[in-house]
Amino acid sequence: MSDEDEMRYAPFDSVEGLLQRGRGLGAVLAATDPAVATPHVDDVLRRDWRWDEVDDRSRYLARLIRDLELSPAPAIDLLTGSERDCERATGVLELLALAGSDESRDALRSYIRKGAHWVRVLESVSDLWPVEWWEDLGDVARARIGAEEESPWFFEPWTRFGIEIQRPVSRPSRSDLSTWGEAELLAVLADARVGDGRKSAVLGELARRAPTEGLIPLVPSLGTNDGRSPLPLLRQAVQDLGGLALPAARRWAADEQEWLAALGAEILADHMGPEIIPELVAELANQWRTRAWCGPDRTAKRLTRFGPAAAEAAPLLQRFWLRTPHSYERPAYLKALAAIAPAGLEKAHAESLWDCEDQARLLAIAHAPGSTPVLEQIAALRDDPMEDPEVKAAATERLTTGQTFIGEESRRSPAGGHATACTDT
Repeated sequence: MSDEDEMRYAPFDSVEGLLQRGRGLGAVLAATDPAVATPHVDDVLRRDWRWDEVDDRSRYLARLIRDLELSPAPAIDLLTGSERDCERATGVLELLALAGSDESRDALRSYIRKGAHWVRVLESVSDLWPVEWWEDLGDVARARIGAEEESPWFFEPWTRFGIEIQRPVSRPSRSDLSTWGEAELLAVLADARVGDGRKSAVLGELARRAPTEGLIPLVPSLGTNDGRSPLPLLRQAVQDLGGLALPAARRWAADEQEWLAALGAEILADHMGPEIIPELVAELANQWRTRAWCGPDRTAKRLTRFGPAAAEAAPLLQRFWLRTPHSYERPAYLKALAAIAPAGLEKAHAESLWDCEDQARLLAIAHAPGSTPVLEQIAALRDDPMEDPEVKAAATERLTTGQTFIGEESRRSPAGGHATACTDT
């Protein structure tokens, strides 16, 4: 979603606005009045309201369709749109199929036989569905693959079908790099001939490993081709280095490259004491003033480690949590509030059990009060065939321990009379 589209979002406290943002309260209210919510559900399915492609909506939309007993037909129709529309529709339909929708399953199987973007759809369902749901499509794959101009990105399901894959250099999968040694990964980053996509994949692999000190001297060369920003995942890989990166960060902070100077300043801020709090609060205030939806999560994470000493940031964090259209960042605001100003967050944690983001649901499972509605929803997440495995495991653990975490128990609905724990200030 571009900056020009920001004003198109409905008010953050309306059903329409909540659904556009993927807020848990939107799903709760939709279930209480499906007739009012249905047109808005259709809209958030038809139009991509995500602020960024990392924002998750597939499970959120699939649950709305299932729980409101809506037809999957609009999602099926979306398959014939652009490649991006097809991808979004596939993410919803493949989950609905797991939840028992034969119509969704049949639509995707039919699309694989005749649709334009069938390769990506087959790769996606083969990663999520039981093998018996798609392995009979081998003849279709063998007959169609020769007409494709672009090679598939992954080995599966193609090797199962006896189809040899020549993987493109710029689209490595995670499994490609998991067996690589540190020296091999660093050599790719140091090679000026390697494209940004390949290097970003290597940075993603390094970010999943123990800190790699050999990355430090390469950082100044790891900007995008236009010189305006760091490569994706560089920031995460460098932040994981912790104190090891501090000497270099002091040099980066004075560099003429703006992105490198900003990265150096961020690393330094991560390791300063409470004296940095006023600067971080001012940064968050400026981000709110300019409606900079991408990036305040990093400021929130830096404030989190100071706990109640950063109480001045709480009203700003509340505003971001309530209003941001960039749902990927929303869990960071809730986590920061829990550390800085935890009083009154019971409803925020409870509604987050319905949030579109996996990380928000994980926070909610850990911290929502142990009321009957909350425990019932945690059990529903545990038993939902569409749910992420990590979330299901967390739900199982919470219910097994029977522990009540934050807040007082309440018998009221998590919607709490349409209120939230955070108020706009």
